[in-house]
Amino acid sequence: MTLASMTGFARTEGIATGLAWAWELRSVNGRGLDLKMRLPPGFDALEQGLRDQVGKALRRGNVGASLVVKREERARMAADPALLDELLALARSVASRIPGAPPPRVELLLALPGVMRPVTASEEGVSDAALTAIRDGFTAALAGLVAARQEEGARLATLLSAQLTGVAALRVQAEEQAADQPRLQRERMMESLAGLLRDQPGLPAERIAQEVALLATRSDVREELDRLSAHIDAAEALLAEGAGVGRRFDFLVQEFVRETNTLCSKSASVPLTATGLQMKALIEQMREQVQNVE
Repeated sequence: MTLASMTGFARTEGIATGLAWAWELRSVNGRGLDLKMRLPPGFDALEQGLRDQVGKALRRGNVGASLVVKREERARMAADPALLDELLALARSVASRIPGAPPPRVELLLALPGVMRPVTASEEGVSDAALTAIRDGFTAALAGLVAARQEEGARLATLLSAQLTGVAALRVQAEEQAADQPRLQRERMMESLAGLLRDQPGLPAERIAQEVALLATRSDVREELDRLSAHIDAAEALLAEGAGVGRRFDFLVQEFVRETNTLCSKSASVPLTATGLQMKALIEQMREQVQNVE
């Protein structure tokens, strides 16, 4: 499976039984999967089923889903039942007091102000066909979002692979530069010991041996270089695995940072320090990209 990003956008739209609808789905990076839905009144019953779909399709990311619905402009009118009943009762009451008066006429009652009014969207309801079309539109938008995230993930994979290649080359360069590290460190140790003996004449040989051993241990970067090599192999394996590796990749990059920091602190030469700093800069770029891996 391919690497997936947590960044993406998708839109679908359509018309069904007098309704024009449009879905927009957006996602950005996040620690877990967080879905925020914006549905117009009357469509709340859709939410749980749509949430289940998102949970099956995505693993991580802050996802926003919004539905916009517009009804066709129609001059539909309906009588106000309460007002009509009141007016009808009043008309009959008045007619009963007038001998020979005709019964109230429907067209005259309906023509009275306020009896007829426009039908609101909420009163019209939503047909099953429209709801089905809107659900299908969400499914299509979610598929588009997944595809967009995979497309961005492919670009991330290419970039991360190039950055890993750069880190591997710098690690080899650091290994070559570290080969001269013992000689440089011995020179520093001799200078340090000479100063120590001047300050403390007659220092025991055991203490001198301890100082030499301590400085030699601090100068050895082979362990850091070996661990960096193992981390590079692990990162390449994660890239090959692809799906759902974001959390592990993020942790692994932190290990890269830790080893390069130690490498720089142990360096006894300007070239090795410069290589370590270049490696740190490249690893920081990797970390920025990994933050967006699903």
